[in-house]
Amino acid sequence: MADILVDSNVILDVVTEDPTWYDWSAGQLEKSAESHTLVINPIIYSEVSIGFDRIEDLDKTLPSDFFRRDPLPWEAGFLAGKCFIKYRRSGGKRHSPLPDFYIGAHAAISGIALLTRDTSRYRAYFPKLKLISP
Repeated sequence: MADILVDSNVILDVVTEDPTWYDWSAGQLEKSAESHTLVINPIIYSEVSIGFDRIEDLDKTLPSDFFRRDPLPWEAGFLAGKCFIKYRRSGGKRHSPLPDFYIGAHAAISGIALLTRDTSRYRAYFPKLKLISP
């Protein structure tokens, strides 16, 4: 069973019942869970946590029997830094690496697909990364 890293935007679409993206995101999660292990990391967990007051409620939304929780590989931190340098040299204004760099690097280093609906940054900085996207 192959792994798929699930971007926070897909999870948030379902949690917030986003009127535009709920159907696509919920369908992709359901379809992917049938034949893959769904994975999140601390960055994704953190991004989703913003909408919750209690960790217990967040953990009910992200149950460990549905989403495997993987640590961020050290190599992903290195790759995220290299992508951030490229971003800054191309005119990016942020002063610290963006969460998308860590998420994309995690999937790239681990050799797994990324389920996301926000593809532009991933395609620009991780061109070989397999994306599952609209």
